[in-house]
Amino acid sequence: MAFQTPDWVKHAVFYQIFPDRFARTSRHLDGPAMAVTLEAWESPPTPFGYKGGDLWGIAEKLDYLVDLGVTAIYMTPIFQATCNHRYHTHDYYQVDPLLGGNEAFFDLLEAAHAKDIKVVLDGVFNHCSRGFFFFNDILENGPNSPWLDWFEVAGWPLAAYDGALPANYRSWVDNRALPAFKHDHPAVREYLMRVGEYWIRQGVDGWRLDVPFEIKTEGFWQEFRDRIKAINPEAYIVGEVWTDASEWLDGTQFDGVMNYLFTGPSIAFAGGDRVRMDLVEMPHYYPYPALDAAGYADKIQHLLDLYPWEIQLTQLNLLSSHDVARVYSVVQEDLDSMVLATLLLFTFPGAPSIYYGDEVGLPGELDPDCRRTFPPEKEWHQDLLTIHRQLIALRQRYAALRIGTYEVLQATGSVYIFSRTLADERIVTALNTGSEAISLSSEAVLPGKAISNPVFTYQGATWTAEKLHLPGRAAIAVTA
Repeated sequence: MAFQTPDWVKHAVFYQIFPDRFARTSRHLDGPAMAVTLEAWESPPTPFGYKGGDLWGIAEKLDYLVDLGVTAIYMTPIFQATCNHRYHTHDYYQVDPLLGGNEAFFDLLEAAHAKDIKVVLDGVFNHCSRGFFFFNDILENGPNSPWLDWFEVAGWPLAAYDGALPANYRSWVDNRALPAFKHDHPAVREYLMRVGEYWIRQGVDGWRLDVPFEIKTEGFWQEFRDRIKAINPEAYIVGEVWTDASEWLDGTQFDGVMNYLFTGPSIAFAGGDRVRMDLVEMPHYYPYPALDAAGYADKIQHLLDLYPWEIQLTQLNLLSSHDVARVYSVVQEDLDSMVLATLLLFTFPGAPSIYYGDEVGLPGELDPDCRRTFPPEKEWHQDLLTIHRQLIALRQRYAALRIGTYEVLQATGSVYIFSRTLADERIVTALNTGSEAISLSSEAVLPGKAISNPVFTYQGATWTAEKLHLPGRAAIAVTA
């Protein structure tokens, strides 16, 4: 079948924001719902506390994002909920009052679009919360609730809060705070479809779908795609699937997934034995064991063989997210590892996604520590920020780095060389993840090709007509 994915995503640079932790607005707030006691912004994040980041605060940071080169924002959930991460949805039509409510969201959406920044929301459609009105009605009215059939209840009274009693209704990963919808029920299905449609009609540019693999109802995601695309054919639908996502990337469901199959190998190659095992053994994205160039090439080729090219170009590629330890901490704050992994991110097919703060060296261990607040400028790692700006500008300058073909030219020892080619435009990138310097004949790497001036260099790497020289932990990109 013919695959069609949103063209803008192929050229996008995403920035993932955890709204409670990115920025507090500087405006005077007189709404009582925001006149609350908050944790100190600088204090470590806690599972239940709020830092008070809001959507007006994000709007005030848009110039920073434009300067960085960001063209799309993906925000973790923003709808009303009683948790700082907001995956416990209370109301799918109301933005959380602590974030500024619907007013703040529409202000942000308008401001972002004025700066040509797309906005993608997080759709939590597998489960809701105990405070979701229809489930709350069951808590209040028991078997007399008119919405009883929206959920799978196995006994009475509902053990919604008493952990000493077995949970007697279906919930996500047996977390009784997250009652799971009965998606086979026609009214449930229609309700969730209309939520998806409503926000696209309001101008949202796409949906990131939380744990979509949990929804087993036949045809659910096909219908969701059809209805979303009927409103906006260029809306982006990206699923949270950590493993082989072929089942959902058949052209009838998602445009892409959060590409953890890129994340793991790229960190394992760039970081090698610097990867902290205590931070990566629990989440299932496997940035270990350490990979040499040949091992990395095998992983990447397998990934490129999994999906059609049209899908590859709209994958959401990442090094960190709210669900894993930050890459800077994973590689023990080793700058070289961070730079080499970031270079791989911005030269790979698909849309690169920066987890807020990664660009300035924000550390963070496992949840909740990976959800720290965005640091003040005095704490930014300026060299790392400069490299992010350089790599984003490089990607935006050369279309070959966005939609060009990907070919591995050499993968031996610690040296990995690949090209991105579009028509007569070709960018060749070489990395040495080892600590020893390596020199190669240019003719052996690129037979009969003229080497142009480098477009990116790190750690003193050079590439002339005669020789490619890669010091330890170095990289270079050239036109050829």
